[in-house]
Amino acid sequence: MQITPFTWRRLKNRYNLVGKKCVNCDSVFFAPRMICSQCNPPRETVDFKLSGVGKIVSYSLVNVPPEEHAAMAPYTLAIVQLKEGVKLTSQIVDCNEKDVHIGMTVEAVFRKITEDGNGLISYGFKFRPLLNGGKQNGFNS
Repeated sequence: MQITPFTWRRLKNRYNLVGKKCVNCDSVFFAPRMICSQCNPPRETVDFKLSGVGKIVSYSLVNVPPEEHAAMAPYTLAIVQLKEGVKLTSQIVDCNEKDVHIGMTVEAVFRKITEDGNGLISYGFKFRPLLNGGKQNGFNS
């Protein structure tokens, strides 16, 4: 089954960092979920726009990627913890892999993820070093 660009555009969290926030305890989730797993009984969640600013908590240099990402190798893949507390895995771009380090402040950017060879390009978010070091966004590097 091939997913069309129209289908991807309808998913808020595909092209934006939109998660969910619990109406009761304020827990934030990404990927989004309909009910809060922290509350008992479970409570409803509502859309919540994430800041897109976070810190690298772990990373790895990928030298032998899956076939669909072979043209990007080598690249850095990291676990980023956003200010809101959620963690996600993403590629780190716009810097030398030797400059990537745990604790580095990064920001989300919109970039090409893959191309299927027939002209269909998939886009999504990646992260790059935050130019001002994060001081304006609640982080002190």
